[in-house]
Amino acid sequence: MSTPRYVRTSVEAARAAKPLRPARLPRPFVSYEPTLARTPISTSADSSRKQSRVQSRSMSSSVQPETTNIQTASGVSLDSHQKTLVGSVLDLFAGRPSLEKLQLWKDDGVFEDPITVARGRKQYEAQWYGLQTAFSEIERLHHEVIDSGNPIVMNLKTRYVVKGIGKEQTISSVVNIFTDSNGKIEKVEDKWDGKLPDGPFSNAMRKLNAVTVPNIVGVPKNKQEDAQKGN
Repeated sequence: MSTPRYVRTSVEAARAAKPLRPARLPRPFVSYEPTLARTPISTSADSSRKQSRVQSRSMSSSVQPETTNIQTASGVSLDSHQKTLVGSVLDLFAGRPSLEKLQLWKDDGVFEDPITVARGRKQYEAQWYGLQTAFSEIERLHHEVIDSGNPIVMNLKTRYVVKGIGKEQTISSVVNIFTDSNGKIEKVEDKWDGKLPDGPFSNAMRKLNAVTVPNIVGVPKNKQEDAQKGN
């Protein structure tokens, strides 16, 4: 039986037809723009820290220590702010404190030596003003800054004469001056012969000293009272 003609025609047409190619889609347009550098975002905390540093540096420039001839070891240099800090600390050890110089310290700063651990402004200010009360003579024999990092490290030799009894004592020590990120003094260690005591009894006595001295030594309340003390 023969295939109908209309069927053959359809089959032949299908065979002859070319396969359809998929239509090409247009390429997306890409715009190449230069990448802009990101600007760091400044937070309020960053601004506050920067402002504190500027204020601390400005304050130090207004303080005029009596000790200006700072001796440094070979290869050691100090910037102007560090010179102010070292000069003011040397003045303190010489029994020449002032409220202005002590403004270079943090309120919660610390002073340590073998006989005291003074924490906070009330305690450490009394220690420095107490030198005027305890000694009739204080003579700096030698000083030299041997490291300008943090801490600033200084060798110091001082002669003291106890008021009233005339007893004389010379102390050689290593002084470490620690500063915070704003350039304020946060801690000073006075290590006699390069050491600080570390024992329960000695530490208890040091803390007792720190608490007792503020009750004995008067600290000026303002610049007028400071001037009356000769500072």
